[in-house]
Amino acid sequence: MISGSIVAMVTPMLNDGSVDWDRLDALVEWHVEEGTNGLVPVGTTGESATVSVNEHCQIVKRVVDVVRGRIPVIAGTGGNATSEAIELTRAAKQAGADACLLVTPYYNKPTQEGLYLHHKAIAAAVDLPQVLYNVPGRTACDMLPETVARCSEIDQVFAIKEATGSIERTKQILELCGDSMLVYSGDDETAVDLMLNGAKGAISVTANVTPKQCAEICRLAIAGDATAAHKLNEKLMPLHRDLFVESNPIPVKWALAEMGKIGNGIRLPMTPLSDEYHERVRQAMRHADVIS
Repeated sequence: MISGSIVAMVTPMLNDGSVDWDRLDALVEWHVEEGTNGLVPVGTTGESATVSVNEHCQIVKRVVDVVRGRIPVIAGTGGNATSEAIELTRAAKQAGADACLLVTPYYNKPTQEGLYLHHKAIAAAVDLPQVLYNVPGRTACDMLPETVARCSEIDQVFAIKEATGSIERTKQILELCGDSMLVYSGDDETAVDLMLNGAKGAISVTANVTPKQCAEICRLAIAGDATAAHKLNEKLMPLHRDLFVESNPIPVKWALAEMGKIGNGIRLPMTPLSDEYHERVRQAMRHADVIS
């Protein structure tokens, strides 16, 4: 069972927008050393929407190769075309990923039946465990709990990244699915409460910046230690909030550059963090003891 703090990894880039492979390798090693429980390359935070298909596959393979089986790798392989998602999932399987993360098809707004058939088709085409990913604020598509329950009957589907931030939604999914579906939080601000209500971890943006703290918070919350989890999480609350002052991954890439972990590269149409937010994010980082 994959559980705990799972980092939705950034993709380090050089100033010209090309992938910075050396920094990517270093990030993977850092996360393993800091106690991260799993990595998700090329999801939303990894700029999956702006890397090419070839780069996408190369990034997944590079992360798998550097991890060397020490922690699970859940490859982002979603797309708004089922055929594209199958292509990316096949590549992830070939690269040696442990599972795949499939965002609900965006922009074309499929029906609930379409969502079910999308995941059924991917499972039929590729023998790789699937994590559903529901983030309606970005996709304009909401996978309802009843559809999650239908998908849980597909052999390859074992979990969902639920990014609505709704505790009631998490409870509904767990009631409908029982042990057949793990829930991961996809919203850092509410992750502790979701884990205290049955979620088995968080696929986190904040964990890019504070991997050790996030791993400990997840451990405490999953164990049911609400007091200790909330106390440690309080230091990260400004960071949970301010890493979204502009669209993800703009603020988190800026924060990692401030820490010297990556360079300043980001791809259009994403742009560097606006000057007006620099001090705000710095203050959140200071509150989390990331910088002095």
